[in-house]
Amino acid sequence: MSNLHGAAVEDDEPELLRDQFKQLLRYRAVIGTGIGIGLLGGVWFGLSNADTYVATSQVVLRAPVNDPFNPSISQDKTLNVGSERQTALSSSVAEGAAKKLHWTGTIGRLQRDLQVTNPPQSQVLQFSYTADTPQAAADRANAMTQAYLELREKQWTAIRAKMLQGLKNELDEASLRHDKQEKKVDRMPAGAARDAEYGIKTNLANRMIELEGRVSGLKSLDMSAGTVIRTATAPGYSDGPSLAMSLGLGALVGVALGLLAAWVRLVFDPAPRSAGDVARAVRAPVLGTLPRGATETLLAGDHTDAKVGEEFRSVAFRLAYDQRFADRRRLLVVAPRGSSEPAAAVATNLAASFAETGKDVLLVEADLRTPTLAGRLRANASGAPRWSSAAEPDESGWPGRRQLSVDAGESGSFGLVPGERVRNVARALTSPRVSRLIAEADSPNSTVVVLAPPVLAYADALALVDRVDGVLIVCDPRSVHRVDLQRIRELIGGAGGTVLGAVMFTPPTRRAAKAAAKAAARSSARSDAPQSRRGGGRAKPPRQQPAGQEEEYEPEPDPRVWGGENSDTVALRSVRPEDLRAGDR
Repeated sequence: MSNLHGAAVEDDEPELLRDQFKQLLRYRAVIGTGIGIGLLGGVWFGLSNADTYVATSQVVLRAPVNDPFNPSISQDKTLNVGSERQTALSSSVAEGAAKKLHWTGTIGRLQRDLQVTNPPQSQVLQFSYTADTPQAAADRANAMTQAYLELREKQWTAIRAKMLQGLKNELDEASLRHDKQEKKVDRMPAGAARDAEYGIKTNLANRMIELEGRVSGLKSLDMSAGTVIRTATAPGYSDGPSLAMSLGLGALVGVALGLLAAWVRLVFDPAPRSAGDVARAVRAPVLGTLPRGATETLLAGDHTDAKVGEEFRSVAFRLAYDQRFADRRRLLVVAPRGSSEPAAAVATNLAASFAETGKDVLLVEADLRTPTLAGRLRANASGAPRWSSAAEPDESGWPGRRQLSVDAGESGSFGLVPGERVRNVARALTSPRVSRLIAEADSPNSTVVVLAPPVLAYADALALVDRVDGVLIVCDPRSVHRVDLQRIRELIGGAGGTVLGAVMFTPPTRRAAKAAAKAAARSSARSDAPQSRRGGGRAKPPRQQPAGQEEEYEPEPDPRVWGGENSDTVALRSVRPEDLRAGDR
């Protein structure tokens, strides 16, 4: 089992990497900005270094020794190359070079373009100078080299002069003592005492010979600090990278910068990054991901893309095989916030998909604030439904006693209870008639789909959860936060419901939305044109309906419907289960 688990983890790793890379590509603007910054930096770097020339000279270091060919004398022990490199970069060398070059600028400006390096395993210092012209680079490199050699020779000479002065002083003192000792010995008679004094005289003579040898050796030393083995010449080409190379390097840096910025943006993005994030937030599976623009059409049969209808059928089948939904056959479709148009499209297409499987489907538009389905669907009036009773008091005004039949094309038809504006939304949603309406799902082979306003905008959906406990969330992952989805799950769970799953969609682009709006406007203008040419605003006489043909549904105005702008909004009231049972009786 452990081997199988390890193999599964290894198989999932490439998929996780692909998913993370796709998530990074969501932030194309951030990545594009990083690439743009990198390209601009590459252009600046290429142009600023296009006219830079580097000239190089080399010096072999040496220390003043009596016998440079003596193998027992090691230059490595005599010289410290690191200290010599720091001396070459010092301001003293730069001041000497400035005098040679007749430099009028600052010493720091002259030092800034100098580089002194030491090739490994060698006693060589390499002077490299960068300038705007080839000849200036060569002249300044040679001037720096000569200034360094002169400074080191002057330092060595000063040390030798000091040593010579000390030896001469010591030699003069020894010579004076020798002369005194010699006079003393000459005055003494022969004997042991004279012999002792004579030995002292001999030692002083030997000391004088030694000091004279040391003075002679110091005077014979070569004080040159090194030998120039390479003189700087004017380079024939620029040392800076070409513009094409600078652009390439800038593009690579820009891609890295853009990906890093996109990763930071991804980490701190409050929106769900993938279907997995949505599933974790609602603790339910993502039943489907609709193609772009799929929610712009209420019925998939009116859509030109066949994939849209197949995706809705796939969501319906996954719900049908969910035991929690199959036992009660009640579904509440809601959106998190904003417009309820996507949720309306999903609810309508799910109703058509259930009807296609032979179910007796009833779509209930519980959006009593902005009801639109009756005017947008091909709906005809049908007979009085089972949930309507003539003797029942009608206090809320919704639902009415008429049920519509929606033609879903090849999928068949399904019932529609259209929403209507009412004075008291809370009372209408918690009325016994609504409970009886939703109880239609208890009939064999029946399914009830309820469309409610956004959960985080109104509490209407929560008022229905105790009777329609299976909830489907319709969301655009780019416009909703993970915190919002978690809050919706907590609200639904607290009201006694269960989130069956989520459906994700992608809104159409601005161009596609504008084209759809223009097409709808042209279609509305064509349908309104004949009426505007008739009678100049007089009321159209009622049309006679042919015998045997169903009457098209035209909602009648209800005087109890809330339509005033200054009307008060009534909050949701608490309804006890015994009140609902008493109303059913």
